[in-house]
Amino acid sequence: MNKAEVFEFFSRLAADNPHPETELESVNNYTLLVAVVLSAQATDIGVNKATRLLFQEVTTPEQMVALGEEGLKQHIKTIGLYNAKAKNVIALSEALIAEHNSEVPADRDALEKLPGVGRKTANVVMNVAFGAETFAVDTHLFRVGNRTGLARGKTPLAVELKLEKAVPQPFRLHAHHWLILHGRYVCKARKPECWRCVVCDLCAFKPKTPPPVVKE
Repeated sequence: MNKAEVFEFFSRLAADNPHPETELESVNNYTLLVAVVLSAQATDIGVNKATRLLFQEVTTPEQMVALGEEGLKQHIKTIGLYNAKAKNVIALSEALIAEHNSEVPADRDALEKLPGVGRKTANVVMNVAFGAETFAVDTHLFRVGNRTGLARGKTPLAVELKLEKAVPQPFRLHAHHWLILHGRYVCKARKPECWRCVVCDLCAFKPKTPPPVVKE
């Protein structure tokens, strides 16, 4: 896509969804961080079901450490990889207490040093909690970036760096939300719903999928 097409691409996504938000539920920056860590290889819906009661009980690193690894497992055992995730959440909570005065740091490098926090997780927290113009590349965004031709790359980092260069203002703050939601609900992995896509004519993907046949 050229610059004009990229601007039009995001203009249409913005018009279709002016105020995109993460679908992960949280009550503060700490619970957001925990939710994003738990969401690795899991759906937001599944994480929300598991954390809804947890976040009524636990909203600080101190409360999480007091709950303990076994107590946390009882809340999140419906989530994939819950044993490893519980260990990481307790460890990152201890690190926040010891190194950051129990506050979530507004710094990507500091976030990535926390147990269980990779670049994607750090980017989500930086964007949602602190309003940073970051691009968190999950499986949906990776697919959309490559399929549409917006940001092609063989790795999530390659796609992220392409987006850093390609996405113009005023779309940078919400760009990754628009792309993730577009991939989740329209540009689906197996059967992209091109027939209802607002950026279909700008997309490099061929062939376009037809609308479903309605039997009378």
